[in-house]
Amino acid sequence: MSLNTSIFRSTVLATALSMGLFSGTAHAFADDQARRAILDLREQLQTLVDQSRQIRVRQADQIDTLQQEVARLRGEVERLSHMAERNQQQQQQQASSNESTIQVADPVEQAAYEQAMMSFRAGQYQVASKELTQFIQTYPQSALVHEARFYRGSSLYAIKDFKGSIAGLQTMLTAAPNDPRAPDALLVIAASQVELNDLDGARASLQRIVSEYPNTSAAETAKSRLTLLQ
Repeated sequence: MSLNTSIFRSTVLATALSMGLFSGTAHAFADDQARRAILDLREQLQTLVDQSRQIRVRQADQIDTLQQEVARLRGEVERLSHMAERNQQQQQQQASSNESTIQVADPVEQAAYEQAMMSFRAGQYQVASKELTQFIQTYPQSALVHEARFYRGSSLYAIKDFKGSIAGLQTMLTAAPNDPRAPDALLVIAASQVELNDLDGARASLQRIVSEYPNTSAAETAKSRLTLLQ
């Protein structure tokens, strides 16, 4: 074998070995990249799974919070409704228990007042308010006029004419601030103001009872209602 032939064969063999080694290295490099890509994808997937869990937990917490708030608001509505109903019953009871013993000389005048009070006691507040309005207009100087204004205001409160009730009772208080029913009139005014969502006005009316009529049962009621309005 000639020297040239031996050199050629050696060159070919070295080239073949070199190509095989390079091919294997390239293949190994490609496998590493694939593994890293797979690991990256797995990490991204795990991150998404963790985030999904966090979102579900947050949503569950938010739902619980909303449910608790709904329950609280329902309880508050029921409490306020009960308070309004109790207030109305108390006003009606107070009005019935404080009915006048005043008698006037004119039998027609007395009969007109008694007729209106019969309607009031029967719970016919729409009718009573009209009859008492007529009485006040017909007998503005009557000894019964302040009581008529009180029961008219109470009747208007009962039929949910809260603005009319307030206006009529304020007229009574201006004309007769020392009338025995004045503190009760303020209680009705405060209840009407609550219904109109005028809570500041209601507090002022209740505080007026406490300060101006401190030794009355209405003052004790006013104190308890002020606590509820805090």
